Amino acid sequence: MKTKLYVIIGLAIVVLAAGYGYRDSLDAALTSGSEATSAGAGTDAKAPEPGRGRGRRGGRGRGGPVPVVVGQVAAQAAPRILKVIGSAQAFATVAVKSRVDGQVIEAFFKEGQAVAKGDLLFRIDPRPFEVALRQAEANLQRDRAQAEKAKGDLARYSSLVDKGFASRQKFEEAQAAHNALKGTLRAGEAAIQAAKLQLEYTTIRAPIDGVTGNLLIHPGNLGKANDTQPLVVLTQMRPIHVTFSVPERYLPQIKLLMASGPVSVEVTPPGAGNVSERGRLVFVNSTVDTNTGTIQLKAEFANEGIRLTPGQFVNVALTLEERPNALVLASSALQEGQRGTFVFVVKGDDTVEMRPVQADDAVGDRTVIAKGLEVGETVVLDGQLLLRPGSKVVAKPAGTEPPGAGKRAGKRAGAGQASK
Repeated sequence: MKTKLYVIIGLAIVVLAAGYGYRDSLDAALTSGSEATSAGAGTDAKAPEPGRGRGRRGGRGRGGPVPVVVGQVAAQAAPRILKVIGSAQAFATVAVKSRVDGQVIEAFFKEGQAVAKGDLLFRIDPRPFEVALRQAEANLQRDRAQAEKAKGDLARYSSLVDKGFASRQKFEEAQAAHNALKGTLRAGEAAIQAAKLQLEYTTIRAPIDGVTGNLLIHPGNLGKANDTQPLVVLTQMRPIHVTFSVPERYLPQIKLLMASGPVSVEVTPPGAGNVSERGRLVFVNSTVDTNTGTIQLKAEFANEGIRLTPGQFVNVALTLEERPNALVLASSALQEGQRGTFVFVVKGDDTVEMRPVQADDAVGDRTVIAKGLEVGETVVLDGQLLLRPGSKVVAKPAGTEPPGAGKRAGKRAGAGQASK
């Protein structure tokens, strides 16, 4: 039994020794192969230049200047514009209704048609009102005849009373009858005017300039005076209003602008591109909405081309301040750090300085700088990731290829040729 154990232990020792020997020979073979490969590569590729680092960022942050794109701080007109969303509202909307009962016999417009003030829209059957007018005229003619007789009676009784041939009572009765008929005449004249007015109401005309909506009561139907449903709705679209709300913090500045003169407002309908309408601010609400902290404003636009439609949402631009000489620079120069916004300023010795700035509002792809820069200073627009205070840079003007783009393109081209 002991002999067997000794044999097993001996075999294990032999196997371990053979394994270690194989590993040493394999390491030696790999080492010699690696050296041969390195020697071969050295004949085709250049050795790393002194002072240049290795890896993806070699040659930019350690041994040589960093290529960057730069631009200058400029002074130019940069108006302060408040941009919000607003909605167009009709200048006036009229629900056209009949003022008399009668059958609608004709409509003189098409749905969606533009009409002018005074244009004929509907005609109600006028025959019942023509009959009523003739009846009122006949009644007036009868009353006039009776009034003439009463006038003659009054004159005769006046003469007889003076001569003592008639009693005073008869004279007073004749006088009362004459006065009553004079009142009847005035009532008859008023009845004729009322009948004429009712007849006039049978022709319905446009009360304003506008565009017709849906025809709600078609010819042949009975129209009722002051019915809840109108015959048609007219919408005045020239001029037109646009209402919008702005935060209450802008209210003092807006009031000052309105006190100094007309305030320009520009609106652009969605999908209209650069086509916009220019108008003026005409109304500031008297109360701030306590739920939203905003105040409602209203602007008026000529809307000659009917580009604005009531109910349409539009982009509103309200110019709060002109600022003819504002300091501006490309927005890409601004960086955010733990202490706020900063830019890299290129100094005369081609080194950069990290300078904190106070940015105002953006105008397109440029930003207005309120504090921290001067006109003509050079700032880094692209390539900031490789910079730190004091880094030396190679400046390229704005509009050139971003730093490293050419090198990356060359690498991709080389890789493509190698793959072929």
